[in-house]
Amino acid sequence: MAKTQSLAGQAAEWWQTEIIDMRPGEIRYRGYAIEELIGRIGFVEMIWLMTRGELPTQAQAELLEATLVGAVDHGPQAPSIAIARMAMTCGGSLNNAMASAVNVLDDVHGGAGEQAVELFQAIAERVEAGQVLTEATAQGLTEWRMQHGKIVPGYGHRFHPVDPRAPRLLSLVEAAAERGEVSGLHACIASEIERQLQAGKGKPIPLNIDGATAVIYAELGVPAPLARGLFCLSRSVGVLAHAWEQQCQGGRNKGPMPKGWLWEYTGHPPRRLSTSES
Repeated sequence: MAKTQSLAGQAAEWWQTEIIDMRPGEIRYRGYAIEELIGRIGFVEMIWLMTRGELPTQAQAELLEATLVGAVDHGPQAPSIAIARMAMTCGGSLNNAMASAVNVLDDVHGGAGEQAVELFQAIAERVEAGQVLTEATAQGLTEWRMQHGKIVPGYGHRFHPVDPRAPRLLSLVEAAAERGEVSGLHACIASEIERQLQAGKGKPIPLNIDGATAVIYAELGVPAPLARGLFCLSRSVGVLAHAWEQQCQGGRNKGPMPKGWLWEYTGHPPRRLSTSES
């Protein structure tokens, strides 16, 4: 009997979680009964509760929702969306297409938001320690470039001279700061980085969607790695929409280029196998 109890104890302790408590006839998330949450809170509040441990204030929920809405999609030219659509034409299921797409949201495609949060928070620590904003930003940028290279995450865009999503998100943060709902420090840091980048390059390098969402995540105190996870959650909506649309449109084995378009071959010119090699 002692051995059985020991095994039962080991099984109970194998996974430990503060997220969900479940037993026959009862389901609680962070202590709240699911039947009390259904119909009383929205999906964004549920995301906050599950990832942060408490229900958000209205201001927190509104900013998080704006961020999630702003990053849902950027068209089939984005690798993640293209991969989802191609997966559907290969006979894949919706969950297969979504998983394939999310799996490529990594450091280069999808990681800039997390990196920008890290940068903003590092500069914020300098400011909170007493450094002047301009100096803290300049030193923070120098350190970032020494560690990660010349590209500053969250700024500039291949397609948009000004990313139309960024000013709107930043205006929401500024309004929330005026109401005392967030500090506004990270928004000031983002603007100062933009100013210094323009001074250094001699041309504007505006905040993009990754930088704008990073401002909100930093203002909300979201850890940088979790910010990437939330971006993946947001982009999953666009991935699902494109995968479903492609399934409805049909099509078989669509690759990254239209039929008749061929890649550039840069290898050896045509040659023949010599008789000595045969």
